[in-house]
Amino acid sequence: MADNGSNGPVRRKARGSKGADAMRAGYAKSELKNQAVRESLEPLAEGERPTVVTVGAVFSSLVALVLWGSCAYALATGAEANGRDVNVVQWGLFALVITAMAWGMWRAKYWAVMGFQMLLVLLILAGILGMVVAPTLLQIVGTLILVVGLSVMFWFMVKAMARIQMPERPGPR
Repeated sequence: MADNGSNGPVRRKARGSKGADAMRAGYAKSELKNQAVRESLEPLAEGERPTVVTVGAVFSSLVALVLWGSCAYALATGAEANGRDVNVVQWGLFALVITAMAWGMWRAKYWAVMGFQMLLVLLILAGILGMVVAPTLLQIVGTLILVVGLSVMFWFMVKAMARIQMPERPGPR
């Protein structure tokens, strides 16, 4: 009890205990939901690859082909961009990373899917920032469609990643 300086003592409530209990109950409820989702997941069969990962692998392969072709063109022609030579080594390293990511996703490797998701996040953020400065309504709508498509792909990759990293369940089902 404390004196508030006027009509007598004021009772202080125990702070935090009610909020902490509610938070613990919320975490427990959330963990039960998480456990139910984990139990409903099926591990990937040998050689199986989720569809969204296949789409990502094909997309990455196409991007890698374009990058390798661009590097070859820049080397063959001595291409310039804005009056400066194109840094073929930089583009070659990027092409190598994208190629490795495409190969890893084709083999359903967790690290490759995680890298592709990181790339999706960067593209989504760039698209959102691009919409802010887009000069025409057509560009805004086109970028919005792209951002929504990339976001949907990201969403479906989350479950695919959970299945990829999932170990075999012990015992009979």
